[in-house]
Amino acid sequence: MTPPVRNSLADQSYSLAVALGANQASPAGSPLQTLTAVRPLLEGVMRSWAQSMEGSNPGTRTPHCNSSALTLSWSPLQQTAPVGGPIDQPSYLNAVLLVKGMDVKPASTTALHLLDALQQLEQSFGRNRSQEERWGPRPLDLDLLFWGELRLDHPRLTLPHPRLHLRCFVMEPLLAAMQNSTPWLS
Repeated sequence: MTPPVRNSLADQSYSLAVALGANQASPAGSPLQTLTAVRPLLEGVMRSWAQSMEGSNPGTRTPHCNSSALTLSWSPLQQTAPVGGPIDQPSYLNAVLLVKGMDVKPASTTALHLLDALQQLEQSFGRNRSQEERWGPRPLDLDLLFWGELRLDHPRLTLPHPRLHLRCFVMEPLLAAMQNSTPWLS
């Protein structure tokens, strides 16, 4: 029997979303070059993380899928004005990655493991959180927006993202990623 088609996030209890943004040059180059370079790396991080979580937490697996069945859906890139921070900073380039087909139930410890992996990726593109201004320019920003229905209020991570619903630069790409994955041109 074919599983039902799932058309909304409410029907996808294990879906996960990551927002990407950049408005400063990185070792990869311009914000466009940075996001283009990070896209395949982020896909690899998501697949590796999902696979490692499956192996370490067999009791949290769902019965219907595995990490090889992940569906990665990308929004188009969107140029937006900065929100908050210095008024003279450059525009951002933003996108969202929506991950469906997770084989691991949402949990705080696994969400924090993913946060660590995302922050390591940011660092590899030149981000230094300890030396930046809040909402200031950055070479790469990766934010975990939500993971299914997980509610988390941890000093390092709040899920769902507390300002998700207030930011058009997140909501518009998220809705686009829900509709169809978009290739990026370099």
